[in-house]
Amino acid sequence: MEFLTTRDELRNIYKTPRPTDGSIRKELKALDGHCRSFIDKSPFVLIGSSDGAGNADVTPKGDKPGFTAVLDNSTIAIPDRPGNNRLDTLENIIRNPSVGLLFLIPGMNETLRVNGDARITVDARLRERLAVDGKEPQSVIVVTVKAAYMHCAKAFMRSDLWKPETWYDRATLPTLGEIIRDQLALAESAGEIDRELDDDYRQTMW
Repeated sequence: MEFLTTRDELRNIYKTPRPTDGSIRKELKALDGHCRSFIDKSPFVLIGSSDGAGNADVTPKGDKPGFTAVLDNSTIAIPDRPGNNRLDTLENIIRNPSVGLLFLIPGMNETLRVNGDARITVDARLRERLAVDGKEPQSVIVVTVKAAYMHCAKAFMRSDLWKPETWYDRATLPTLGEIIRDQLALAESAGEIDRELDDDYRQTMW
């Protein structure tokens, strides 16, 4: 198998059609009203990060719509709720601030992409602002926006992602307990592991 190794080789494969003027000009250097409104309505964002040494990661963050705060047209704040404490994204940000964000709104095929530089803060006032039911996030990811643009609907239309009639019957798929039991070769039953996971979810859902 041969691989492309240069930009010229890549562009030669994708030489037609050329990117349209609109697809290039749609990239904004700061958030406009539409971007701000999208973020305010989004309950889910994917954060892409890298440690700068070739190790990349994508992690999901989710909460009620508006959980990500737009501090100004160039700055957004993403609260870090309780989790498994792997800290993959946070440790990557410490090493390399560059991140890519993908905001989703359920049922909407278009997505919002935001690229920028991230930092981590435990600022008391910001944590208080992002509290849920009086419970503050452990830290906050603050992203300085460098580029923002709407991404077209083709991937979601091709995948029929939001069409329930295309979804697998959940009962036909393995539970997380089954997957973990098999991957880690655990002696516990899948049911026991699922119950432990459910207890953990309840303790960290706030």
